[in-house]
Amino acid sequence: MQDELWVFGYGSLIWDPGFEVTERQIARLDGWHRSFCMYSVHYRGTAAQPGLVLALDAQSGAVCHGVALRAMPGHSDAVLSYLRTRELISDAYLEKQVDLSLADGRRVSAVTYVINRDNPQYCHGLSLEVQARVIAGASGVRGPNRDYLTTTHSHLMEMGVDDPDMAWLAARLNQM
Repeated sequence: MQDELWVFGYGSLIWDPGFEVTERQIARLDGWHRSFCMYSVHYRGTAAQPGLVLALDAQSGAVCHGVALRAMPGHSDAVLSYLRTRELISDAYLEKQVDLSLADGRRVSAVTYVINRDNPQYCHGLSLEVQARVIAGASGVRGPNRDYLTTTHSHLMEMGVDDPDMAWLAARLNQM
């Protein structure tokens, strides 16, 4: 059996995968959208002052562009162990296998992390203004929430990925 692990990054995995990557491709995931719909009480906020982090939320007709990251052959178990420790710090994310369309025309199956709508950290429906205020005021063990947003936004722009909500939030944070 071939040891090939692809991981779909749509937020911090784009710029901080935490594992050795042998191939990166811009990728498209259908049926999901990138959203600041998860309160962060660990990395970008605290229990007393939660931040917001990105999650994939299912939505009919939606499309999310991100990056497909191929792990080093022979390292799948170690990469999955690392990702599970990082991403499944609470049960706010669920690990999911998804089908991606790569920019070069290939289709691959990848691991990604989607929001658990049954978790209290799920916060669907916050207005962009509320999101900006939460992000502006939060910080966690991995730093200010604002840095997470601006770094993710700048990497998406470098990749040529247009995310209007992210652009609005970045501009609003610059005004605050």
